[in-house]
Amino acid sequence: MEMERRDFLKLTAGALTYALATESTWAQTTKVEVQWLGQASTRLTTLTGKVIVIDPFLTNNPKTPPQYKNLDALGKVDVILVTHGHGDHTGDVKELAARTGAPVLGPAGLIATMIDLGWVAPVTKKSTTYPGGEPCGFIVEFENGFKLYHMGDTGLFGDMKLIGEYYKPDLVMIPIGGHFVMDPRDAAYATKEMLRPKYAIPIHYGTFPVLRGTPQEYQGALGQTTVQVFPISPSDKLTF
Repeated sequence: MEMERRDFLKLTAGALTYALATESTWAQTTKVEVQWLGQASTRLTTLTGKVIVIDPFLTNNPKTPPQYKNLDALGKVDVILVTHGHGDHTGDVKELAARTGAPVLGPAGLIATMIDLGWVAPVTKKSTTYPGGEPCGFIVEFENGFKLYHMGDTGLFGDMKLIGEYYKPDLVMIPIGGHFVMDPRDAAYATKEMLRPKYAIPIHYGTFPVLRGTPQEYQGALGQTTVQVFPISPSDKLTF
């Protein structure tokens, strides 16, 4: 099993003021909306109506519903987050960035490579293509303080305990498929012993044959727990 150590980036309303300014057309009392679109692809809508898309892999994703293989179905996008350089996480970055004009954020080495390839607009001219850089996850803190930890691809690593203790994520989007990422048993340990969120959404399973882990196995490995697990299907939406 390939076990990737994962770093993380924290995004807050303050850190993304340029992208996440309040829109008067969106009610301030609206809840955070989380839509899973298969594999790690996720569409988030903040309380002020800004849209964050994470790891867009839709047009060639066998689990993405047909209506979302047309990128226009995502509507407006304010920022695109990319956890790492694998094709099942970057597949539609170039096209989505071109259609929406949204800035793309991720590990520095990966973004440098995307600039070199012409996938995203450069801030400075580059002449060298860099490696994809270290993989990461994202802590996204919304306007009401609700925190989501999108874990991307990862195996178990010790700093999950630090993330759980320091950032206290309310919701984790956690890979469970095995092979390249945690299997259900690993994910259950990370959930119960390290992250201790209120809610969990299993992701990164069932898309390809090697990703054999299932939400049922994850829930079974969790056993008795206060964590509420949402084994949703691609395109389903939850509000928090």
